[in-house]
Amino acid sequence: MIEKAKDEIVKYLRFLHKYNNEIKYGILEKDDVILELEGEYSSYPSRHKHLLSQCKVLLPCLPSKIVAVGLNYSDHAQEFKMPVPEEPILFIKPSTSAIGTGEKIVYPKMCTQLDYEAEAAVVIKKICRQIAPEKAGEYILGYTCFNDITARDLQKKDRQWTRAKSFDTFSPLGPFIVTGLNSADLMIELRLNGQVKQSSSTQNLIFPIPQLVSFVSRVMTLLPGDVITTGTPPGVGPMNIGDTVEVTIAGIGTLKNTVVGENNV
Repeated sequence: MIEKAKDEIVKYLRFLHKYNNEIKYGILEKDDVILELEGEYSSYPSRHKHLLSQCKVLLPCLPSKIVAVGLNYSDHAQEFKMPVPEEPILFIKPSTSAIGTGEKIVYPKMCTQLDYEAEAAVVIKKICRQIAPEKAGEYILGYTCFNDITARDLQKKDRQWTRAKSFDTFSPLGPFIVTGLNSADLMIELRLNGQVKQSSSTQNLIFPIPQLVSFVSRVMTLLPGDVITTGTPPGVGPMNIGDTVEVTIAGIGTLKNTVVGENNV
């Protein structure tokens, strides 16, 4: 296993080598050099290095579930005219909704309003159940960018969130999983076609990340690779076919996806 200092920043990624067509796990050593790992993220580094330009960055983890948190910014709750929750509001997004950077978000035919929601997300390192907030860091592999795509009209119609949040391609995340960051001050920005639509920091979370990890672990067992999203700041809004949406978190990178019609898949 890789030995690293507690606050050392490491960028993990999952990638496809364009020439040998193999999916591997690695560490981004520099902006353009990947150190390949022998197995998954907990394994030792191999002797192989690759140029990032010769690889395709994939979905950084394969979660068994994505546990999402709603209304975790007070100003976002005000935006939707909803009361600030007394404890975290949880919902599940299926693993089949997950896509990586560069992949297409599909606009479903049954939807008439497709919204973006930029979020910071936590990736779990090891089996996590019934933990205290002060122990949360021991179970976190790192942090990544997330876009909680939502069929807003269906959410209003159904009065619950499952269908609106669960279509294939509705959970873009990546591009990297990064360790050593201060989870209490992650700067988040979303750009739609280059225009800033959301900009905030996890300083403004109602429930901070250690508390979220603890709360979820007291509801369900979290497995390695599972993802917890942390809620979106104000400024959510609609996307159209042909739009490009980018979620950037300082220290992590940019998650970039384009919206296509269902007929184009």
